[in-house]
Amino acid sequence: MRHGKKFNHLSRTASHRKAMLSNMASSLIEHKRITTTVAKAKALRKYVEPLITKAKDDTTHSRRVVFSYLQDKESVTTLFNEVAEKVASRPGGYTRIIKTNNRLGDNADMCIIELVDYNELLLAEAAPATKAKRSRRGGKKKTTKTETPVADAVVVEEEVAEAPVAEVVEETPAAEVDEAPTAEADDAPEATDADEKKDEKKDGE
Repeated sequence: MRHGKKFNHLSRTASHRKAMLSNMASSLIEHKRITTTVAKAKALRKYVEPLITKAKDDTTHSRRVVFSYLQDKESVTTLFNEVAEKVASRPGGYTRIIKTNNRLGDNADMCIIELVDYNELLLAEAAPATKAKRSRRGGKKKTTKTETPVADAVVVEEEVAEAPVAEVVEETPAAEVDEAPTAEADDAPEATDADEKKDEKKDGE
């Protein structure tokens, strides 16, 4: 009985299965994306993700351990030099499985397995989302900025309201000063003419 043994043998012997997964892991590291069946992709994910985690520690021992699984010098070099730097800040989950249509011959479930950090389309879509979160956090700062111009506007309105009052106050005394001398000047000649007439009448008498 094989109760509790959920390991997928993929209808292959142990040596065949190891060789297949090793070749698929090398292809995934070299090309960053491969197309395969869903069953093989799930088995490959368990096989290659521990190797990527091992590549974060760039030591001779780590390189020898990874080489014992991949058996390919070029893929080991690419993994340690390029992929490890790309996924340095990621704690896990280096691969993504995207299901596609079924295969025509045997109707097998097909999928694309890829390295997460090399899908430029999904990374470009995720970038605006992070910006939106930052804008929400900075919303309080925006409210404070809007409050400052409102206070400035109130001050400006007060200054504008005070300006006409000051002008009216200044104009009123000026008008009175200008009108007073003109009225006195007009009255002075009239008074002199009347005095002259009176003097002439007195002379005539």
